[in-house]
Amino acid sequence: MGKPTGFMEIPRELPTRRPIPDRVNDYLEVYNPFAEDKLRAQGARCMDCGIPFCHQGCPLGNLIPDWNDLVYRDQWRLALERLHATNNFPEFTGKLCPAPCEASCVLGINSDPVTIKQVEANIIEKAWAEGWVVPLPPKVRTGKTVAVVGSGPAGLATAQQLARAGHTVTVFERDDRIGGLLRYGIPDFKMEKQHVDRRVAQMEAEGVIFRAGVNVGVEITAEQLLAEFDAICLCGGSTIGRDLPIEGRALDGIHFAMTFLPLQNKRVAGDVIDDANFISAKGKDVIIIGGGDTGADCLGTVHRHGCKSVHQFEIVPRPPDTRTPTNPWPQWSNVFRVSSAHEEGGSREYAINTKRFLGENGRVTALETVRVEMKVENGRPQFVEIPGSEKQYPADLVLLAMGFVGPQRTGLLEQLGVELDRMGNVKAGPDKRTSVDKVFTAGDMTRGQSLIVWAIAEGRQAAHSIDEYLMGESLLPQPLEHGNSARPFV
Repeated sequence: MGKPTGFMEIPRELPTRRPIPDRVNDYLEVYNPFAEDKLRAQGARCMDCGIPFCHQGCPLGNLIPDWNDLVYRDQWRLALERLHATNNFPEFTGKLCPAPCEASCVLGINSDPVTIKQVEANIIEKAWAEGWVVPLPPKVRTGKTVAVVGSGPAGLATAQQLARAGHTVTVFERDDRIGGLLRYGIPDFKMEKQHVDRRVAQMEAEGVIFRAGVNVGVEITAEQLLAEFDAICLCGGSTIGRDLPIEGRALDGIHFAMTFLPLQNKRVAGDVIDDANFISAKGKDVIIIGGGDTGADCLGTVHRHGCKSVHQFEIVPRPPDTRTPTNPWPQWSNVFRVSSAHEEGGSREYAINTKRFLGENGRVTALETVRVEMKVENGRPQFVEIPGSEKQYPADLVLLAMGFVGPQRTGLLEQLGVELDRMGNVKAGPDKRTSVDKVFTAGDMTRGQSLIVWAIAEGRQAAHSIDEYLMGESLLPQPLEHGNSARPFV
């Protein structure tokens, strides 16, 4: 490494967030720019650790020590090549991934880990600014056609890899814009949509055909897809939200997070949505049920709406501030974290369960709750109510952000007749093939609700298998097999 003692001399540093009074009044990204000299110093913290366990935490097989060192040495163009060798969209992961690589960093055993995610984000932003990111159309076309259903990170990664291999790829998206959850699930204060737009433009220049506003399984049947394309990849995501079917669920004012969030993103994009069709938190007492990333996305959004109050509920206990003996390195660290949305306000309530929704005149007015104690029996958590802990919380708006339970089964999946696993996801082998000939799958639709880094890895793996299916062999990388994940596609 360029500076072997860097990790001993330089403390971990991240960019500052914009002041809360400023950022809650807009939907711009919350972070301030990070000076290049500071970033190079952060790259110098990467240890010559011998066995880079950050690879263990990254399903893409990112060459993390390589590009950390290259940034420190001011060799940004080479750093970009190493970054793109394994990751089609480092600006997406650099902004949105929770960074399991950092949880696995060797330096994290007894110190603060390397700022891997920030180095990644800055490499790609500098590359766009310098004009280094250009379309890479294939030199030869194969004449083979592939349909990719779904334009989230898995679908986009699949499409880009296959287009660069020479196939004619058409991406179908039922929403009116391309991007899937990147477009309508992620608030702009976490990632502005210009980052999606410029990648879509790059892919169009590489020959990818995008068809937004087409609901496959409705406007186009599975039979038509099978007849028109040589291969199909299902990347529709895990889109069915987990419900809370308790007393009062039918009251007005209770919505899934993924009904609430897209409406705000559409307004930020300039769409005119009248108040009757918009879900606003302005002046309301809000309860968010679910303590994960989607819940935090809702939290940041209701702050910007100007809510009266907001509580975020989580049924599990509050995580510890540091690792426990049962959660050792290099596992993902289950510790208490404060996102930008939590920093902006609201109350986080742990070990709490909602018993029923209360309402008047058909609208929700309050939640009846009880505190619970988590006990593990036969390896499974059980939540036992604590007598005397009942409490009512006022609520004009309730947002359900408890995760997802699988893909939509009606329509396309039903028409194709693909086999599902016991969780209701599309069943596939390591090669991402489904039970139906020439139909493949990638992303949350097959592995269940997961991280963006897994979605991109799944897409790259599916692209390898589809290319091999169409051509008899493939030089595309297959990160999930750990076969040639570090080899760039040329």
